[in-house]
Amino acid sequence: MKNTKFVIAVLTPVFLCMFTFQILPIFLGFGISFFNYSPLNARNEFLGFSNFARLFSDPVFHIALKNTLYFVVGAVTINIVLTLTIAQIISSFRYNRVRSIFRVVFFMPCVAPLAASSFVWARMYEKRVGLINVLLDNWFGIAPRAWLGEAATMMPSIIVFTLWADIGYNIIIFCAGIDGIPSDFYEAAVIDGAGPLRRFLKITLPLLGRTTCFVIAMTLISHFQMFAQFEVMLAGHGGPNNMGMVLTLDIYKTAFIYKDLGYASAISIVLFIIIMLFTIVSQRLNRVDWGY
Repeated sequence: MKNTKFVIAVLTPVFLCMFTFQILPIFLGFGISFFNYSPLNARNEFLGFSNFARLFSDPVFHIALKNTLYFVVGAVTINIVLTLTIAQIISSFRYNRVRSIFRVVFFMPCVAPLAASSFVWARMYEKRVGLINVLLDNWFGIAPRAWLGEAATMMPSIIVFTLWADIGYNIIIFCAGIDGIPSDFYEAAVIDGAGPLRRFLKITLPLLGRTTCFVIAMTLISHFQMFAQFEVMLAGHGGPNNMGMVLTLDIYKTAFIYKDLGYASAISIVLFIIIMLFTIVSQRLNRVDWGY
């Protein structure tokens, strides 16, 4: 009985905070999406599903949706392949001190505030004095270009920055998953004559099923919600012809610049549904029903 009271006393504040700051805003946002809601309006008119119908005729929303899917699919795919490869290389080192050094090096960008890192990288991407253009011009003779000012290079440039800032988390998780695989499997494979690539494909990759499923789901969720780099690196305007506009930036501009919170809530609900669908599909595709 005493243990039950202690558990209730400890968990009650946690559940209250979760309900207040996570669950309740979802329902409030869903309710606001049915109104012409704005803090500047004396009366907020009920619109029904008009805000959602407006999405089909909004060209900015269509561009933001396409750019969001492009960014998420591209960044997450490269992230998973890159982090798994790096984690495998790090785990292949014999000494724990060497592995720890590499983990710290890759995790360091994750500690820096994303807005501050975005500002620094935006300066690095500048056409005239940016470090990237200077290095490319001096080393390879490539003419400077406005990486964040051209439609062809804008999103790839932001993806490169996002990878630099975010891969540390998944590297740590994959390293932990690889280190948790019993060495007996690898010893038996070596005795059977399996090389490093075959051991990775036949042992490491299958036994990382649960870890990979978790990493994909969490990376999808976080990338759909990314905002700071688009706001800071593109100065909040979404780039030329809105080619850098994503749903999070569209929500922010609609809500806090145009003061149309009802329509912004409708976009938020669509983003919520997209994240939920992508997460469910990734969980289904990566379902693992066995252990070791």
